[in-house]
Amino acid sequence: MTEKDLSAVLYIQGECYTEIEPESKGSLNSKLLASPSTCFVACAGGDMIGYLISLPWIFTAPPILNAPVCEMPAIPDCLYLHDLAIAPTARKTGAGQALVNTFLSRLQELNFDRAALVAVQASANYWRRRGFHSVNTTDSLREKLSSYGEGVDYMEYLAENV
Repeated sequence: MTEKDLSAVLYIQGECYTEIEPESKGSLNSKLLASPSTCFVACAGGDMIGYLISLPWIFTAPPILNAPVCEMPAIPDCLYLHDLAIAPTARKTGAGQALVNTFLSRLQELNFDRAALVAVQASANYWRRRGFHSVNTTDSLREKLSSYGEGVDYMEYLAENV
């Protein structure tokens, strides 16, 4: 992903996220600039059809949704999958799985023991099929997850599955 991709990312995000407020261009750009080597796009016929944004992060403190600035932690302990979205017209094409596979390859390359994500919009079953499992959350972690809305599921992927 590059900065020139952000307009297409914003369009796809707007098409996909109906239950939460889409993130701003500034917030997405901040994440991209913080870790360009862990942000990816999927294209078909010259058009972007999906994207995945991830960040080296701290498992017990997921980033706040739509934060204006992304300050990378000094000592990350996981690869955090912040956002995966596939254009509605491109669903069931394998683009999502291809992006997840790229993410898992990067997880292995970076030698992290685990990945994490916040499942929104009832997507936990999608992530379970890809090897993630729900994590028991503490009050402190639930507070950190509050920016993602109601009914979210904090999930983990153990690198031994790669």
